[in-house]
Amino acid sequence: MFTNQNGQIRSGWIILLGLIAMYIAQGIFSIPGMIFLAVTELTHQSATITFDIMSAFENQPWVLLLTQGGGTIGGILATILLWRFLNKKTIKELGFKGSWKDLLFGLFLGAISITIIFFLLIATGDIKLLNLITQPDFNSFTISFLIMFILVGFFEEMFFRGYVMQTMASRQNKKWMIYLVSAVVFSVAHGANPNVSIIGLLNIVFVGLLFAYMFDRTKSLWLPIGYHITWNYFQGSVFGFAVSGISPHGLYQIDITGGNTLLTGGDFGLEGGLYATFFILIGFLITWFYTKIRNV
Repeated sequence: MFTNQNGQIRSGWIILLGLIAMYIAQGIFSIPGMIFLAVTELTHQSATITFDIMSAFENQPWVLLLTQGGGTIGGILATILLWRFLNKKTIKELGFKGSWKDLLFGLFLGAISITIIFFLLIATGDIKLLNLITQPDFNSFTISFLIMFILVGFFEEMFFRGYVMQTMASRQNKKWMIYLVSAVVFSVAHGANPNVSIIGLLNIVFVGLLFAYMFDRTKSLWLPIGYHITWNYFQGSVFGFAVSGISPHGLYQIDITGGNTLLTGGDFGLEGGLYATFFILIGFLITWFYTKIRNV
């Protein structure tokens, strides 16, 4: 039950242990931010002893970064420690190898995919732009969320692609099973996000499969890390869509209320829409072409 025919602990148990450790570490490392938030809010509200956490975060981008960014750093550290001492492998073997060109191409591909979707929705009238394209609203969230999405891109690819896929591969699991488990676990981890939708969760499975394909084709985490960072950042912090249900703070403000939610994704963000499905699928083809050229 716990070991395979080679006497190794089964990959499912290793992954489950990783998930538990990840969530515990995230909780512990988010505590300083939560304490700081509570102190500042109670100071401002004097006698009031209750407050809306999400509303409080809306006004304090750096406290949000301290809390959620701290939790993400906790997840990164938990992944590294488990990989080093449980799997007994190096960080390079986790997937940090290969060319920085992969990171740059991933950053470009994630950014251009979201940008095209944004202009398609503008052209079809499914969203309305509330400030001029020449007048972006730079604010504290522009920088704090950039740091946040960089951390998230590194952490989620380290764990869901590096840790999960490499653990399964070391136990000789079939490739289709490695892809599928990585993507499904990735989607399930987003299942408690605000405003979650069926299409949104399916698209997260699809993008998880795309990230797995990028990792497998390049034998490196750099390409999916780059794509992940700019997919999130351009979606939320540039064009003002929710990111997997998380409130946006974009350079541009948009109105999605009159649009087709099957395309815009509604309150879950573009990941809940069919345009995202299409561009994720196109991503497989582009990755194939890119790696063919890359390996020449």
